[in-house]
Amino acid sequence: MEFVRSQGYPVPEVFDVSDGGIDLVMDRIEGPTMIEAASAQPWKLRGFGRELAELHRALHLLPAPEWLSDAPCGSGEHLLHMDLHPLNVILSSKGPIVIDWTNAVRGDPLVDVAATWVLLAAGNVTGSRVQAAIVKMGRSVLLKSFLEPFPKAQLVSVLGDVVEWKSHDTNMSAAEVERMRSLL
Repeated sequence: MEFVRSQGYPVPEVFDVSDGGIDLVMDRIEGPTMIEAASAQPWKLRGFGRELAELHRALHLLPAPEWLSDAPCGSGEHLLHMDLHPLNVILSSKGPIVIDWTNAVRGDPLVDVAATWVLLAAGNVTGSRVQAAIVKMGRSVLLKSFLEPFPKAQLVSVLGDVVEWKSHDTNMSAAEVERMRSLL
């Protein structure tokens, strides 16, 4: 996070690292996550999608430090977050702040974008039928505006590898894996 911060990317400042890098003391960021803001202000979904795309674009301009591991699929020299979705963006008074850097790797920016695509498209939706239908519509609007600036054919070319990688993630439910595979 300090490397990314030193490059001008919006992340919390880290003040201390202890227990071999397990515990971090960092700047407390006040504000809703992007998903909370989208739920409260659904008329801003397109803007949130564009903002998420811009966060990806800005991140992928950064070269990855050599000490970072390679992405689970694809290859490249760019810094990837690999979990950059609306729950990991806090909308602070200073602008969006990206959190949860435990999956950061080096690789092809399209892999990072496709990973977000998969997570947005396949995540579980809870609530009543009506609530679920509304959330799915909103998610569709957000996803469409997020994907718009990226080359669709190139994204599709890495989608299979990303789905294969994410389908082995123990945090994904069987239903989410099925929805991810249906994207293919």
